Amino acid sequence: MSVVVVLLLLAVAALWGASFLFIRVAVTDFGPVALIETRVLLAGVALWLVLSLARRGLPNWRAQGRRYLVLGAVSAGLPFTLIAVAEQELTSGLAATLNATTPLFTLLIGALYGQEQLNARRLAGVLCGVVGVAVLVGLGPLQPSLAVLLAVAASLLAAVCYAIGGVYAKRHFSATPPITVATGQQLGAAAVLLPITPFAMPDKVPSAASAGAAIALALPCTALGFALFYRIVARRGPTTALAVTLLVPPFGLVWGAVFLREPLTPSMLVGLVIVLASVALITRRTSRAQTPRMAAQGAEEV
Repeated sequence: MSVVVVLLLLAVAALWGASFLFIRVAVTDFGPVALIETRVLLAGVALWLVLSLARRGLPNWRAQGRRYLVLGAVSAGLPFTLIAVAEQELTSGLAATLNATTPLFTLLIGALYGQEQLNARRLAGVLCGVVGVAVLVGLGPLQPSLAVLLAVAASLLAAVCYAIGGVYAKRHFSATPPITVATGQQLGAAAVLLPITPFAMPDKVPSAASAGAAIALALPCTALGFALFYRIVARRGPTTALAVTLLVPPFGLVWGAVFLREPLTPSMLVGLVIVLASVALITRRTSRAQTPRMAAQGAEEV
């Protein structure tokens, strides 16, 4: 792997890990729905401009408009909002780590649709992931309460949404360039959230810090993150998606600890290692069995 690819890989993981930090900063002033509408709308427009300037294929709304709306709702609008709701109670680092359980749900849902095969190693990975979540929640830095448990449930439900979105994208967009799918996904999510956003606007104008965090969430973390990710896929191939999945949670923990002074306890590190081990068990496969578009599904998990 070249130095350029390694640097790009670290940049994507750092950007996607930082998304949890920026959500934590901005959600109090914006509220979950308004924040995520800002995120997906700005990111979708930015990606649309990139595709237009590069003269790449734009989303075909006439032929696939409904599918983009479904994809946007399931793999962006709903999970992004659930994570924002969860981060009103959870630390950004804990939310990032819980988000790493997406491959567990992808495996289980994919198996139901015949797209994934269960075996002893993968089942062990699922059990390992359950143990990791239990360690994070039961021994983590937050005092267990109903609000915390509901926030954890929201984070895990977001991971389920990502998994469903991955299965849906594989079924309906396998012949579409991944960055085109990402553009349609973000704009589809913006269209789905738009009707309810006026009823979920903040009571006061967000602070400069919150506004800056929302812009950073939309442009560097989402639009630039997707653009860099697909550049890596074009250079290196499908194995990069697995590496990003493993690198995002550590960055999420570090950014939260450094910039928000969130506690970084031994139990969180143990839980992180267990969850990432489960991801490795579930996702390990020969590179020949994958395609670049299968790898691109990992881009939805942020």
